[in-house]
Amino acid sequence: MYTEDDLRNAVSSGAISADAADALRNSVRAARAAPAGDEEHFRLINSFNDIFVTIAAVLLLVAMAGIGQAFTPNVDGPPPFSGAFVAAAAWGMAEFFTRKRRMALPSIVLLLAFVGGVFACLLGFIVMGFSGDNFDNNQTLAGLLVAGAALVTTAAAWFHWRRFMVPITVAAGAGALAITVVALVVTAIGPDKIDNPENIIIPMVFVLGLAIFAFAMRWDTSDRERQTRRSDVAFWLHLLAAPMIAHPIFHWLGVTDGNAIGLGGAVAVLAVYVLFGIVALAIDRRALLVSALAYVLAALTFLFDEFGAVELNVALTALVIGSALLTLSAFWSPIRRMVVEQLPGSLQARLPVTAALAA
Repeated sequence: MYTEDDLRNAVSSGAISADAADALRNSVRAARAAPAGDEEHFRLINSFNDIFVTIAAVLLLVAMAGIGQAFTPNVDGPPPFSGAFVAAAAWGMAEFFTRKRRMALPSIVLLLAFVGGVFACLLGFIVMGFSGDNFDNNQTLAGLLVAGAALVTTAAAWFHWRRFMVPITVAAGAGALAITVVALVVTAIGPDKIDNPENIIIPMVFVLGLAIFAFAMRWDTSDRERQTRRSDVAFWLHLLAAPMIAHPIFHWLGVTDGNAIGLGGAVAVLAVYVLFGIVALAIDRRALLVSALAYVLAALTFLFDEFGAVELNVALTALVIGSALLTLSAFWSPIRRMVVEQLPGSLQARLPVTAALAA
């Protein structure tokens, strides 16, 4: 089985021409009766060796974390040397398994370990710098240092991207940058002046989610046929943006309060999910639907319970949602075509191609 990366590498090395690669893509696409874009491919596992290497890498990273913790066993926050050792080990393993072997799953795990290790290292040193009541007395300084740590982590992700070009790296950097913005805003307001952090953080998460979504669309529109690494980058950015958009909306609708959301709230949740579905169809990305799934399950469970189906509310909810999503998956291409055809021509020209638009 050949992946998109294999085809790109074959074209780059001159083994086959770009026209031959396109012909192969078109042949496979016709055999599957679906355009490549509508399938939303992304590379994760080529063989069981990917899983084998990932398990071994995780074991080694855990060992590095344990060795690092021995240097600072009594620290309150994350052990800084554990983060440093994990980041160094992840970069070293990436030199072989990512740069030379181009293994997808190990590359993702090593990238996350590297970025997480850098941030944990910096955060650990920040916590070590404060003792006793020093943190409470210097919340502004602590906030600035956390923001600085997140910014350095963003820079580390950028260097990792320049070296290894792992698609998820851009999303990791965007997430670190979002943390930087939140930390700076909270610090500017003053942590001691914020009675309810949710009133500040939730709106910021929503706005940052929209910004990351727009950034993802920039990558998506540059590869409408989804044949290059840019589409893979967009996939991970959408996966990051989706919960940042969905959670605040459903939080404001009262789904996350733990109380009964009421009939109006349940209907509003379903209406928002339908809107998410239309957006997902238009941009040909399923991340929004997946991120909002838990909230919709809660809303439907409440509705079935409200209308008397107490004993079967969970089963009926699973039946309705499962059937709807399976139907949408089976007829994704024709439904998407109908949605896209209702949009202005200028917008259609920027969206990923459909079977009808590919001709």
